[in-house]
Amino acid sequence: MAERVFASRMKSVVLACALLVSALASIAAEPSSPQTHPSFTFTQAGHRVTVWYFVPPGATSDTPVVIVMHGVSRNAEGYLADWTSYAQKQGFLLVVPEFSEKDFPDQEGYAYGNTVDKAGRPVPREQWSFSMIEPVFDTVRDKLGNRSERYSIYGHSAGAQFAQRFVYFVPRARLLRVVCANAGWYMLPDLDVAFPYGLRNTPVTDADLRHALGLPLVVLLGTADVDPHHPQLRHTPESEAQGPYRLARGKFFFARGEDAARARRTAFGWRLAEAPGIAHSDRGMAPFAVRALFPD
Repeated sequence: MAERVFASRMKSVVLACALLVSALASIAAEPSSPQTHPSFTFTQAGHRVTVWYFVPPGATSDTPVVIVMHGVSRNAEGYLADWTSYAQKQGFLLVVPEFSEKDFPDQEGYAYGNTVDKAGRPVPREQWSFSMIEPVFDTVRDKLGNRSERYSIYGHSAGAQFAQRFVYFVPRARLLRVVCANAGWYMLPDLDVAFPYGLRNTPVTDADLRHALGLPLVVLLGTADVDPHHPQLRHTPESEAQGPYRLARGKFFFARGEDAARARRTAFGWRLAEAPGIAHSDRGMAPFAVRALFPD
């Protein structure tokens, strides 16, 4: 009798194990669907920009807008994922335009704002990547029913280079705040230094420069971003003159901004801020950037 009970129980255990193995195999075989976020395509002057966005719960027509600029990898959706929790907590409309390598090739196409081609020849203003930001902001407002009159912009690494140059080249931009984090090198606020390290041979005027110097711009630097051999760090005589690594170059750029404002006796709205212990990481810089974007 005991043997029959034992055999029956063992049969049940074997059957249960078989069912469990079958279920696990079924789960493993089922393809997982990647997380996707809403986006739309913006087109201007033959160039396409994919615009990813996140609308926080409880958003209204007055919800503030923050445009985040991706880095050299052009991974806009990844940046959106990094920033979504902050947008949800702080309550801002997150917009991340993607400037693809196809439509905006190389550093000229993105970090330089597509103001010149590979040979250094001027590109028509309507084709600038800089010229996409304002109409993207208007399209976001129209599509999502937002009525904000201004927006803030943040960029990390190559995105910081974009944002830093944007304030020179688009003086009428409806900017609320600008945060440039961990740029590899800078276009100095100097009309006597040749492009791309300065503003000589560009359309930027002294009035444009004065306007840029007065903007509420935060140069945000990770205190651990001090690798002089980082694979994405530029090494030319002009960039090396700005410092051996990103932390030093950011401080150099800020000091040159102070000098330029003082020489012109014009308002200086920039601020230098640090992210203690953070190296070259957008994810690490994000919480410090949010504080800079929303200081109140």
